Amino acid sequence: MSHGRGLAIGVATALGALAVAAWLVTRETEPPPSRQGGTLTVASALGGGDGGTEGFARAFEPRAFTFPEDHGPHPAFRTEWWYWTGNLETADGRAFGYQFTLFRSALAPEVPLRESAWGTRDVYLGHFTVTDVSAGRFHVAERFSRAALGLAGATTRPFHVWLEGWEARSEGEAMWPVRLRATTDEASLELTLEAGKPPVLEGDRGLSQKSAEPGNASYYYSMTRMPSRGTVRVEGRTYAVTGESWMDREWSTSALGPDQVGWDWFSLQLSDGSELMYYQLRDRSGTPDPFSSGTWVPPASAADSAPVHLSRDEVALTVEKTWKSPRGGEYPARWNLRVAKLGLALTVTPKVADQELPVSVRYWEGSVALEGSREGRPVAGRGYVELTGYADTAAPARNGTATTRGMPEAK
Repeated sequence: MSHGRGLAIGVATALGALAVAAWLVTRETEPPPSRQGGTLTVASALGGGDGGTEGFARAFEPRAFTFPEDHGPHPAFRTEWWYWTGNLETADGRAFGYQFTLFRSALAPEVPLRESAWGTRDVYLGHFTVTDVSAGRFHVAERFSRAALGLAGATTRPFHVWLEGWEARSEGEAMWPVRLRATTDEASLELTLEAGKPPVLEGDRGLSQKSAEPGNASYYYSMTRMPSRGTVRVEGRTYAVTGESWMDREWSTSALGPDQVGWDWFSLQLSDGSELMYYQLRDRSGTPDPFSSGTWVPPASAADSAPVHLSRDEVALTVEKTWKSPRGGEYPARWNLRVAKLGLALTVTPKVADQELPVSVRYWEGSVALEGSREGRPVAGRGYVELTGYADTAAPARNGTATTRGMPEAK
């Protein structure tokens, strides 16, 4: 929902689960297995005007980040998420993309006093997708559970975030490497991630301001190029894969302003060893919001490897093509992205057209290919894009799991 990221993003989907979260916390049994998807909006999920912020910590000013502690949970805030995306391939070139996200959402600042062992204030939501680029197929699943009886939770030492059988955990006493695991009937992922480049603090030293109101912000960092290896299973066949992942971490209590309805978020890994994160927030008229923001991370070999902050006015983003969802709504489907001060010009193209998640908050998030130039030299690359607020209408989810079909757009 950040993808986020920027809003980390995918973020919205986490808070969008509050309706189901309330169901979970106030009852002694699990929710019904079938429900409608896409009935919540990003604006209602991430706004701070419902009075739900009272008693929670908020992101007002930059803070000192400490690792590995900040990889773990931040229970004083209403919402946080651990967000991984990545592009993988087999030895013979079969390509896959994945998204694995675990969200924590608190319904109250304090743990309620209840005798039941089911009682908790926190609910966890997970989204898991696999894009099978060669087959032009997209597999998506959503899962909920309360943080009670060991069903879901998060710890710092050892690092472990889990939602029933879906989890991210350190393989040993040290933080890295981290193992990701997620399984559904149609797809599964088991991946080992190394740290790669050090954490990048987004925004103002990790304070990512999303609108003018003080506190409408998140604490946000990224790990932009994580060597990854493991296996992907789709439709009964398992593939050994390697590639690179991107991790976003955000925690906040409110983010979007009253006139903001969604965003386009990009996490791009270029062939020259640099990375670009950019999120463009949109208001109700579709106009880019002045609080849109980004970061360019130079190659590790660069003489000056300090990340470069990018404002909205420094990034030119133009939509070249759109895609109409069969579930309703129309999304951007190819972009020109230019940053003059970096000498960067990119064309960003989805690898598969239909990478839409028909879940609680319906959004598009998928694998993309890059081509263009930086400082006059050709570059290529790959990444992920997240698009929210384009399809805020009801759409059916098939028992929390969906598979969509589409022809590959690029490889």
